[in-house]
Amino acid sequence: MQTNVTDHAEKKRKNKSVDIEVLLNLPKTLTKSNKKWQLAFIKIYCSRTLLNCAKHAISKPGLFPRSLSYTTIDLNLDHHHDQEDFKIDTETLNDLVKNKNQDKLNSLGGPKALISSLKTNTRLGINEDPEEIQQRRSTYGSNTYTRQPSKSLIYFIIEAFKDLTILILLGCATLSLGFGIKEHGLKEGWYDGGSIFVAVFLVVAVSAISNFRQNKQFDKLSKVSSNIKIDVVRNGRRQEISIFDIVVGDIICLNIGDQVPADGVFVEGHSLHVDESSMTGESDHVEVSLTGNTFLFSGTKIADGFGKMLVTSVGMNTAWGQMMSHISRDTNEQTPLQSRLDKLTSSIGKVGLLVAFLVLLVLLVRYFTGSTKDESGKREYQGKKTKSNEIVNAVVEMVAAAVTIIVVAIPEGLPLAVTLTLAYSMKRMMKDQAMVRKLSACETMGSATVICTDKTGTLTLNQMKVTDFWFGLESGLVSCSSRVVELFHQGVAMNTTGSVFKAKSGTESGTESGTEYEFSGSPTEKAILSWAVEKLKMDMEEVIQEHNVVHVEGFNSEKKRSGVLMKKKNGESNNVVHWKGAAEKILAMCSTFYDGSGVVREIKEDDKIQFEKIIQSMAAKSLRCIAFAYSEDNGDNIKKLKEERLSLLGIIGIKDPCRPGVKKAVEDCQFAGVNIKMITGDNIFTARAIAVECGILTPEDEMNREAVLEGEEFRNYSQEERLEKVERIKVMARSSPFDKLLMVKCLKELGHVVAVTGDGTNDAPALKEADIGLSMGIQGTEVAKESSDIVILDDNFASVATVLKWGRCVYNNIQKFIQFQLTVNVAALVINFVAAVSAGEVPLTAVQLLWVNLIMDTLGALALATEKPTNDLMKKKPIGRVAPLITNIMWRNLLAQAFYQISVLLVLQFRGRSIFDVTERVKNTLIFNTFVLCQVFNEFNARSLEKKNVFKGLHKNRLFIGIIVVTVVLQVVMVEFLKRFADTERLNWGQWGVCVAIAAASWPIGWLVKSVPVPERHFFSYLKWKKRS
Repeated sequence: MQTNVTDHAEKKRKNKSVDIEVLLNLPKTLTKSNKKWQLAFIKIYCSRTLLNCAKHAISKPGLFPRSLSYTTIDLNLDHHHDQEDFKIDTETLNDLVKNKNQDKLNSLGGPKALISSLKTNTRLGINEDPEEIQQRRSTYGSNTYTRQPSKSLIYFIIEAFKDLTILILLGCATLSLGFGIKEHGLKEGWYDGGSIFVAVFLVVAVSAISNFRQNKQFDKLSKVSSNIKIDVVRNGRRQEISIFDIVVGDIICLNIGDQVPADGVFVEGHSLHVDESSMTGESDHVEVSLTGNTFLFSGTKIADGFGKMLVTSVGMNTAWGQMMSHISRDTNEQTPLQSRLDKLTSSIGKVGLLVAFLVLLVLLVRYFTGSTKDESGKREYQGKKTKSNEIVNAVVEMVAAAVTIIVVAIPEGLPLAVTLTLAYSMKRMMKDQAMVRKLSACETMGSATVICTDKTGTLTLNQMKVTDFWFGLESGLVSCSSRVVELFHQGVAMNTTGSVFKAKSGTESGTESGTEYEFSGSPTEKAILSWAVEKLKMDMEEVIQEHNVVHVEGFNSEKKRSGVLMKKKNGESNNVVHWKGAAEKILAMCSTFYDGSGVVREIKEDDKIQFEKIIQSMAAKSLRCIAFAYSEDNGDNIKKLKEERLSLLGIIGIKDPCRPGVKKAVEDCQFAGVNIKMITGDNIFTARAIAVECGILTPEDEMNREAVLEGEEFRNYSQEERLEKVERIKVMARSSPFDKLLMVKCLKELGHVVAVTGDGTNDAPALKEADIGLSMGIQGTEVAKESSDIVILDDNFASVATVLKWGRCVYNNIQKFIQFQLTVNVAALVINFVAAVSAGEVPLTAVQLLWVNLIMDTLGALALATEKPTNDLMKKKPIGRVAPLITNIMWRNLLAQAFYQISVLLVLQFRGRSIFDVTERVKNTLIFNTFVLCQVFNEFNARSLEKKNVFKGLHKNRLFIGIIVVTVVLQVVMVEFLKRFADTERLNWGQWGVCVAIAAASWPIGWLVKSVPVPERHFFSYLKWKKRS
């Protein structure tokens, strides 16, 4: 009896503890008043439970009976503790997917048992409680990869020292330092060699820091591009989270084009095919199902179908994670422009090498023939009387001068300028809603002549809403039968990749209807689900629970429809088919239709015409037309859905408004000489209406029959017909991804630079084929993004126009810098060569030339490569494929400035002493100072290749002003305070005034030169570096 009482008390205690747990687990989203009622109820309930347990407290023999006040009751209410104790370890989970261990999965009880072991639920997912998510993360790891460490500053310094010219200069500096100290002692002898050392280290430091900062910028962009958004189910609600926030136990929703974010097991879905080529190298798609292969690898792509997966391994526990940890991002990607500039650099370098060799030869001949004299007028070389140390020292100085000429001649700043302008533009483009994935796209976009754009989400807002609906030949819900509504419930709820989440918001408003709905899926799916729930009063959960899905045909761009074969769970009815898709496609599959009263009628010729008119009238209002069809008889084949003799249920029209500002963006592109073509899957009437609204179709185009056509018509043309007509096509409706690819190929064959927008998996071939692939950041699948060069983060066509402007800005900035640098190259080479041949000496020393090199290469690149785009860039015609890098306009500007600088400096070289009555050192300082200041003033001229007003917008570019100020300040320091280092003499105010006046003359010269017209045909087209890109 005692045992029975004890058992009874134990059962009661267990039941009560369970009940208390249920009470304590009530929803946390309650109003203040409801919370008070809940707490009061819990107190009363707990008091009764304690008293009840106390009645069954049994005294043990030999002990005093316990009073009620001392009754001890163990209430283990730590319900979180139970959730934290998962029944499966990390190693077992990792082994499952990595080795595709089906036997191990079966021994664990299959996917359902695995779901239970990981304390999750296929329908509800895991609890969104931060503590639980953190517990899963600490138990199984986070979904992040250990990446290769970024390159340090030391790495870039070492790389800079690998430059051959730098190494030769260091060798010369070492010899000069050694001989100088030996001849003049440490106090006086270190200046010449030491100053070269300092100048070289300064050039290396600036170059290394610039490259290091650019590398960090690319790393930052890499992190942004890898932050993919994934659909998961948590607390029964489908939501979008970062790939890095996924934990083991999460239920992931997968659709066509998605990247599998972690290793996992398939738990629900239909017709799921996976592209595992990124992992296995095999191009064939792998089918994933509950009866066959159930494993999904991180990093693979969904090729077809849809489904849900249970995450079993994340981050470094996946094969993909381990592979990614050994891959470092290649930031040394060579863009086409950089390749062209390398050729240009190589050509100029060869000229510089030839000039340097001739200078060295002339200097050596003059020295050993006794033509070279020192400051006192004595011959430097006197045969056997000259010490060997003096000969070696003189030769080292000549070699250093020749090598420095090479350093100045080789425009190392060109690659740096490209890198800087690309890094700067990439950073700014991120703010303008465009993420660059491939560097080359920045510059190539500036050459674009045609943009092929999607309609949905790019030209339109992608905020869809059902605004028109027809049941049979009757509009609206006035006389719709319950049978038709029921069939619509089935067709909408079962044939969708979206979902409906019903959240109870309480009774705060004082009414009972506190239910709020959240719709997930594509914008089209959300619009249909919203309409069915709100207008047709559909309960999606109820419909799903009453039916089983037998087979699914997912939506694809070719067929433009999706279908489902289903059966009621009670088994009373046969398999039924529901189709949904493009209205005219579905209509062609139907032989009967349901009228408003639910009667099935045959579609006669007049009815078909009437339905076509309904579709056209909707399309003329820019509505997307979707039709629903149904059939009760699918035969015995459960793998193939019936596609003919269906019954039409109804047609709905979905409105997707044009984006504000899209018409202006289209007009800007057209004004810039870029042709806009709209390629859409919608029918020809909807496409035409949207194209007119967006400004793609002008009134003249509407009169032209060839401006608008369907994809099938274009596909059926011969290749010759396509090439002849493609440039006149403005809109292609009912197009497949193959049609888009075909159009891109035709346009490229005609010499166009083509940019293409795309969001679907099937758009990948066209995105890859195009010169610039633009994928959509919101609606775009991961496959589309990986195939593209630039991701438009807000899916807005206005951002495409901004990318075009930035592309032109990049190209324009590079041209500005080339003009500026070549001016310095030409002037420095000619001056040193003429002076060496005629006078046997070079007016610009090694240190001075290195300083000039630093100004034009690094500081000049920073100043000119970071100019922001202006609206003037959109007033020019596209550059296209065949435009030369150095235009006639650039040659005109740079040759005029170089000729002026050479003339002035040669006058100073040969007549400077007599004109200004100064010593040789002061004359050389005047030449050096004038040369540097000429570059400072010419930097303003380089701000605009064609505009005479070079000061426009100057106040907005603080970096440019800052660099000019820094350059001038450093030049003053070089001349006035670093006499021994820079081999200069102090100048008085008058001499400074002369230098500034000579340099400032480059402004009026630049203004006058820009008035000189130049021919359109390039007169240096025979040069090797003018090759067609």
